[in-house]
Amino acid sequence: MTAVWGIARAGSVALVGVEAMPVTIEAWTGSGLPRTTMVGLPDAALTQAKERCRAAVLSAGYSWPPQVLTINLTPASLPKAGSHYDLGIAAGVLAAEGVVDPSLLEGIIFLGELGLDGSVHPVRGVLPALLGALKVGAKKVIVPASQLREAALVEGIDVRGVADLKDLLEVLNGGEGVEAPPPGVSSPLAETLPDLADVVGLAEARLAIEVAAAGRHHLFFHGPPGVGKTLLASCLPSILPDLGVEEAIEVAAIHSLVDLHIDALPQRPPLSAPHHSASVASLIGGGARIARPGAVSLAHRGVLFLDEAPEFSSVALEALRTPLELGEITLGRSQMVVKYPASFQLVLAANPCPCGLASTPRSKCSCTPMAIRKYASRLSGPIVDRLDIQGRILPTRLSLQPPDLEPESSFVVAQRVLAARDRQRFRLKNTQWSTNAELPGRFVRKELPLPDGMDMIDSALRTGALSARGVDKVLKVAWSVADLQQASHPTKDHLCIALALRQGQETAR
Repeated sequence: MTAVWGIARAGSVALVGVEAMPVTIEAWTGSGLPRTTMVGLPDAALTQAKERCRAAVLSAGYSWPPQVLTINLTPASLPKAGSHYDLGIAAGVLAAEGVVDPSLLEGIIFLGELGLDGSVHPVRGVLPALLGALKVGAKKVIVPASQLREAALVEGIDVRGVADLKDLLEVLNGGEGVEAPPPGVSSPLAETLPDLADVVGLAEARLAIEVAAAGRHHLFFHGPPGVGKTLLASCLPSILPDLGVEEAIEVAAIHSLVDLHIDALPQRPPLSAPHHSASVASLIGGGARIARPGAVSLAHRGVLFLDEAPEFSSVALEALRTPLELGEITLGRSQMVVKYPASFQLVLAANPCPCGLASTPRSKCSCTPMAIRKYASRLSGPIVDRLDIQGRILPTRLSLQPPDLEPESSFVVAQRVLAARDRQRFRLKNTQWSTNAELPGRFVRKELPLPDGMDMIDSALRTGALSARGVDKVLKVAWSVADLQQASHPTKDHLCIALALRQGQETAR
């Protein structure tokens, strides 16, 4: 512009958890000594954007304002973080300088980080950002060319890709932009997961994992080293049903916040298996100003597997209580409170003592009784009580000869699990739930028929073998057993199986 001052506006979004809030980038030029000021609660990466954008604009052959330049990010009270504002800042500055008509920026959301040579680099959170842009009625979104495939997962909005600032000006003037890159080649998830066909013996443990998959129940395996706890738990994702479209979008949106490239919607439930040295922040999420998702959110709609569970810090384990009950995690930081979805299926595996040999036949355990009690107490009662199925696994007597009957593969078991899930969806079609594990206790006791043999439950409750929460857990597991056997409602036999699974029946063969 040739006026004493110029102003232009470009659109972007601020990511608050998986929610995207609209942000307007205002670029104002006026008389005065050359300087660039940025306001609107930017973080360190965003504050440095003025240097990146200046170098990128000059490298692309355009002029940077030779006078006062003020960049305002509004709403001013909303904390802004990340480098994805670079493209919008550059577009606003070029429009304020008259390189492009400011009216061409209206209704467009800009996402992308700039390199010093004017190239546009990928950024995190493109998928949730586009979902937010769709909600606020944006007409067009401009993203890095390398992330066009991720952006194309959101339907109903015009998405254009740019590789550099010259592409940006071309798109603003009506051009098509860069075409999406070809999809990468990746191996199918089914080929990388352990298969139940590798599990020999342990019939009750196999039943436990099948019931857990059918009703989406939390699972706890404990036993000495080498009996197959980790193998069994790792097989769980291989027998879970595929994700629905809405579930896949939820999962992809969360993973977009930590991964620069999401080329397709995931088909299979995710598996998150953090090491036992993981901090509380890495497990449930954390960060200085705005918390980022942790392992519990990355396991949303899938499985969170904690191997050697007693080795995790007690603080980290206790932090799982809320997401286990609510299916989400709320994280408060100095400038923002964010919520992340965390509806996962928890699987724990643990040894009986530090050396792991306390419960083996002809035990050679060298741990003192105090050490065994201390080790077991690392998993608190409230956490264990929230786990629907608790299986104790003892060493099985194996032969090096091929078995007479080959174990069922994950594919075969997955078909039964899928049929059981279909029965649950049909039964619960008029409710907000879709699996047995999600049902509140009152609904199971009041709205669904109770099985015969409830006197066993009353007796276990009186003797303290079951808590009030445990009663509801047993009833929900009984419904999952019935669904696997295609029964219209649980019988006394189903209730007996559920009670045995809840109380940690031995699974040696």
